[in-house]
Amino acid sequence: MNTDTAVLDPARAVGASDVARRVLSAQVGDSVVGVHLGVIEEMVGVFAHHFSCEMAGYPGWHWDVTVVDAPGNDEITIADIVLRPGPEAILAPEWVPWRERIKPGDLSPGDILPTDEDDLRLVPGYFAGDDDTSTRAEQKSVSDEVGLGRGRVLSPDGRASAAQRWFEGDFGPSSPLAQSAAHSCATCGFMLRLAGPLSTQFAVCANEYANADGRVVALSHGCGAHSEAQLRRKQLPVPVGDPHFDTLNEEDDFESF
Repeated sequence: MNTDTAVLDPARAVGASDVARRVLSAQVGDSVVGVHLGVIEEMVGVFAHHFSCEMAGYPGWHWDVTVVDAPGNDEITIADIVLRPGPEAILAPEWVPWRERIKPGDLSPGDILPTDEDDLRLVPGYFAGDDDTSTRAEQKSVSDEVGLGRGRVLSPDGRASAAQRWFEGDFGPSSPLAQSAAHSCATCGFMLRLAGPLSTQFAVCANEYANADGRVVALSHGCGAHSEAQLRRKQLPVPVGDPHFDTLNEEDDFESF
């Protein structure tokens, strides 16, 4: 046959479902091959037959068997066999890098969470970083001479990220506890001030009975354990009267009035 003048036979390729099923069953097993779902033309002379997948754990998936009616061939050619998910197939969730999956509180004893070399939250220790009380030259000199300086410190980006996280967290001004409080942490005697730029917005709570004990709190946060908190008159317990000896009854008992 002259391949230059051969005419493709689409009807033969479309009708090759029996051939496609036979080859598919031989490859994957007849028990996991379901009904014929249809056929589509992917390109001239190339057709994909779809069969439902009966394999356990793959509901909604289907087998694709690509057949080719090549010029000059007397028989249908099987190009490939693939298993594809359908519109209702159960798929694994989109993969997320481990660093993006980590949440506060996930670390267990012995776990290591390394930081990247180019972590935007950190800068070399000889920069001002999170402490702007000395010049860069002074800090670098001390770090080089003593060898005890921190290798990296908070960058402005790291400081801003921490401030936003704390401000919007459970110990910020928007929490239900703060919204119902009569006084703010800024005027509380249990408030321990921080050093550096963050001291203008945050402090540490030192009240053992407060929910935020040992935590960083926004100065605009507040709770009912404020050092100056006082009960309103209607919240005070009902006073108990002095005991009175009842001389009118036979039994000697005490009554409170």
